[in-house]
Amino acid sequence: MKFPALQISEILHGTVEGDTDISVDRPSKIEEGGEGTISFLANPKYTHHIYDTTASIVIVANDFTPTDKISATLTRVENPYTAFTELLEFYDNFLKSQKVGIEQPSYIAEGAITGENMYLGAFAYIGAKCQIGNNVKIYPQAYIGDGAKIGDGTVIYAGVKIYQGVEVGKNCVLHSGVVLGADGFGFAPQMDGTYKKIPQTGNVVIEDNVEIGANTTIDRATMGSTMVKKGTKLDNLIQIAHNVTIGENTVIAAQTGVAGSTKIGEHCMIGGQVGFSGHIKIGANSQIGAQSGIMSDLKEGSGVIGSPAFDFKDFMKSYVIFRRLPQLSNKINEINKKLNEIEK
Repeated sequence: MKFPALQISEILHGTVEGDTDISVDRPSKIEEGGEGTISFLANPKYTHHIYDTTASIVIVANDFTPTDKISATLTRVENPYTAFTELLEFYDNFLKSQKVGIEQPSYIAEGAITGENMYLGAFAYIGAKCQIGNNVKIYPQAYIGDGAKIGDGTVIYAGVKIYQGVEVGKNCVLHSGVVLGADGFGFAPQMDGTYKKIPQTGNVVIEDNVEIGANTTIDRATMGSTMVKKGTKLDNLIQIAHNVTIGENTVIAAQTGVAGSTKIGEHCMIGGQVGFSGHIKIGANSQIGAQSGIMSDLKEGSGVIGSPAFDFKDFMKSYVIFRRLPQLSNKINEINKKLNEIEK
């Protein structure tokens, strides 16, 4: 479907400068634009591209003043980057809304409740007593276990596995390979040196507006719930262990591992490959650098890096020193040699 410039300007609360009837059907980079595409100009270093781009529409700032002729129709807005993000969201939601209906073969167990405008892809499975909301999109080969609950507007991509009793809120996005509700890693050592499995009887609760990246796994609680609170964004390849709680609007980058019963506060920013010990508390608004090892509690607003992690500023001061350790070692050896000569 094509969208005319006038409709786009209304969506973005902007103004059109040029052909109001020209239409586009896909986004593009400004330097790669073609006929029928829409792009944007936010970074000044790309300004020269606006004079030779073949994109049909370009989103620019209200105060943009061209210095040469521009063939594209302009949509003027307050913040081009934000506006283009909103447009991409609109476009993505439009594409997703086109998926409706139940493909075959697929399976819906007796007693499952499904909402309106659902899409269920081929080879997908919905278990007994599941509750699926309105406008939910479940792509092929997804598995929804018995008693699971999926909120309105949630998108579940191909190959996602949601175990029994897991609850997923509204407008969530689960990318391919996500596993929610597998057993937590709980084993009790025995006198004979073996390990006995501890039953994992809880569940996983994902609140509204959470996005979970591909191949991320979140384990069910031993008792109670493993919690991911609203607005949180998880990258690919993250492991969240049993009974963990992640606060609202926290972002976590790829390959991070969170051990059992750790509590992470709201609005935290966590880099890639961070490792958390179990049973610790991370204060709200904390920032943790990539590859940090977090072994103890962090107070609210902490900024740490390193393994074991410590304060950003102290780390940078220390780094200046330990990167020069070979030279310092050589100097110490020279001083010792001279002292030995003096003593002789």
